[in-house]
Amino acid sequence: MLKGVISVEPGYAGGDVKNPTYEQVCDGTTGHAEVIKIEYDAETIPLETLLTVFFATHDPTTKDRQGNDVGTQYRSIILYENESQKSLVETFIRELNNSSKMGAPIVTEIKKLDQFYSAENYHKNYYENNKNQGYCQVVINPKLKKVQEKFTQLLK
Repeated sequence: MLKGVISVEPGYAGGDVKNPTYEQVCDGTTGHAEVIKIEYDAETIPLETLLTVFFATHDPTTKDRQGNDVGTQYRSIILYENESQKSLVETFIRELNNSSKMGAPIVTEIKKLDQFYSAENYHKNYYENNKNQGYCQVVINPKLKKVQEKFTQLLK
């Protein structure tokens, strides 16, 4: 975990169906995306740093897709709580696009958080509980390795 991150909770947000289940979100008709809710100490890890890690560990340039996972529920999305966060995220993305570091325009959706729905218990600590599962080996391990190599100074 990153220094300053207090908690990370998997869930669903960005859509319009109340209390969605994983199965409902997976069918792509709820409007929700699979997301994580991060509670953090902004004095220890500012939002800009979280954004740097976020954009370095997934593909924000492909609409409605992350790796082999395809659909609106897999879109790159940032849900903000206030106008200050929104402005900071917009500026960060604009600067990233202007730098051409990503190689293609960022398509990450920026949307006000209306409601966060916690994922089912079996999604919590998924990696820790399923390290040997194929998905963890093929998808999550390379991302963790990238974070460990690129952001060593931020790790607890």
